[in-house]
Amino acid sequence: MKKHSIDRRDFLKSGAVSLAGLSCLPLFRALDSYAEASGSIPILMNAKGVLLADPSRCTGCGRCELACTEFNLGKAHPLVASIKIRRNLNFGPNGAWAGQWLNMGKADQGRIFQETCKQCAHPVPCALACPEDAIRPDAATGARIVDEKKCTGCGICVSACPWEMPTIDPETGKAVKCDLCGGEPECVAACPTRALHYIKWRDLSRESVRRSAGIQSNCLECHK
Repeated sequence: MKKHSIDRRDFLKSGAVSLAGLSCLPLFRALDSYAEASGSIPILMNAKGVLLADPSRCTGCGRCELACTEFNLGKAHPLVASIKIRRNLNFGPNGAWAGQWLNMGKADQGRIFQETCKQCAHPVPCALACPEDAIRPDAATGARIVDEKKCTGCGICVSACPWEMPTIDPETGKAVKCDLCGGEPECVAACPTRALHYIKWRDLSRESVRRSAGIQSNCLECHK
């Protein structure tokens, strides 16, 4: 019978694997504790793609908002679109609520910023904050989508999102957020200036100006 010997390199490799497994134990225990306390399991997987906006190309025409709601909601209702253009017209990435009313029309405020769902990595703020566990990943795209059957329209997801991207549809009373249109975003196809792109997922949350601190959001009425 041939004897197997373990050299120093093999020993270090096996030791590293064992240590890696042990280092994950606190994470697994934390997830188990969270699931037991909240009755839900946090979203750990990343979405397959994400929307990337180019403000330098945006003209503020609003076609993306219309395409979004017509395709997903069956109605032309820009105020509940999952991409936000209207609220940033002439006010920059922080929006009008940031006390920039006096800057309206000035040259330095001319750029229009499209706000899109960042399809956040773990921990997903809107999903973790939802008391009904109504925000889950789509099996095909990994996009964080709203389960209308579970959603009660409480609006906590809106306050939890640092960019306030989810919206409560006033007609249905349910939360609405970007689901990436099954992997072929209609807003991208509708943009006449190619100011929107559907790209492989990367963490855009680190590159984007936040409208709120998340959870401790400012008055929602001020952001309409």
